[in-house]
Amino acid sequence: MNQPQAILVLPHLRVQNANAISSPLTHGFPSITAFTGLMWALQRKLAQAQIPLQLLSVGVVCHHHQEQVSQGYVRSFHLSRNPVDKDGSTAAIVEEGRMHLQVSLVFSVAEQLAPGAVSALVQGGEAHMEDWARQIGELASQMRVAGGSLLPSRPVPGKKVSPWMALVPEDPEECAKAFRRWRRQWLPGFALVARDGLLAERLAHLRKSHPDASLLDAWLHAARFNHEPVQNDKPPTDGKVQWRDPLRLKGSGWTVPIPVGYAALSPRHAAGAVANARDMATPLRFVESVYSLGEWVSPHRLSSLQQLLWHAEADEAQGLYRCRNAYQPPSKPQTDAAESGEWVEEDDYVDD
Repeated sequence: MNQPQAILVLPHLRVQNANAISSPLTHGFPSITAFTGLMWALQRKLAQAQIPLQLLSVGVVCHHHQEQVSQGYVRSFHLSRNPVDKDGSTAAIVEEGRMHLQVSLVFSVAEQLAPGAVSALVQGGEAHMEDWARQIGELASQMRVAGGSLLPSRPVPGKKVSPWMALVPEDPEECAKAFRRWRRQWLPGFALVARDGLLAERLAHLRKSHPDASLLDAWLHAARFNHEPVQNDKPPTDGKVQWRDPLRLKGSGWTVPIPVGYAALSPRHAAGAVANARDMATPLRFVESVYSLGEWVSPHRLSSLQQLLWHAEADEAQGLYRCRNAYQPPSKPQTDAAESGEWVEEDDYVDD
C-alpha cells in the first residue's frame, strides 16, 4: 500500500436511514466494509472528475447515532408496512434495520502522478487541496453512506463542517503533533478500531475451563455480559451477593462484536457464469462474513493516524477479504485489572 501524503476529512456527515444490520449476527452500526465500499465508489467518481488522488484507507468517527428500534428489554426494528397483496392479505415484510448517524470520515490520500509530472501537493498544495476538498464534498453529497442518504451539514460551534485536506508530515514528531491537532476536530466522538487480540485472549480464558472451546465460542462469549458472583473472603453483612463480569471491568473499554470482511465459500466464477448476478461483467465468488472484535475509542486516546485508519486486504489463495486496522492499546498498568477489579488511567490528554 502506498504511503499517505495527505488526509481528506468529510466532517460531521448527517446520514439518514443508514443500514443498521451490519451482518447476519450483528447490528447497531454499519459494517466497516460499508465505509471501505464508499471509499472505492468515491475513488471511481474522482477518476471520472479527473481529480488525481488515490484513497488508500478510511477511518470512522461516530458523533451521534440513533437506531430506529422500539425501546425495552427486547427491541425490534421500526419497519415500513408494505402494500397489501392483490387479494387484500398482508404482504411479507423483509426486515430492514435503519439508523440515523452523524459521522466524520477520514481518508488517507496519495497523489496519482503521470511520469515526469510535478506533485501538486508540493507546488501550491494549499490551493489545490482546498479546491479538491470542495469538489470531493460535492461528489460525496450525491452518494449513499452505508445505504443512507446524506443531509446538508449543520453548523457545529468551533468545528469544521466543510470537507478539508491537510498534508501528512514526513517527520514522525511533526506527524504526531499534526495528528493531535486534527483529532480535536473529531471530539466529542468515538472511533471504531480493531481489537483482534482480545479474541485470542478470550479463547485462552475459555479453554482453561473448556478445552474444546472454539473461536466462535470465544466471540459469542465476548459479545455478551457474563456476570458471576463476586467471591469475597468475608461474607457481606447485608446478605446480598454482588455480581459482575470479571472480564468487563471498569476501564476495560467499549468492546463490540463486528464483521471485518468476507471468506470465500466457492471458487472464483468467471464474469457472466452465474445467472442473475448483479454485475455480469465482474468475476463472482460466494462468501460469508468474517467476524472479530472492535472497540469504540475516543479520538484523543489514539496516538497516531494509522491507529484510526482501516485498509482492505485480499488473500486470493485463502479466499479471505478483510479489513485491517493498526490500533495498539496502551500498556496495562502494573496491577492486573482482572484480579484487582480496579483500573488506573494512564493516558492523559495532551494539548499543544
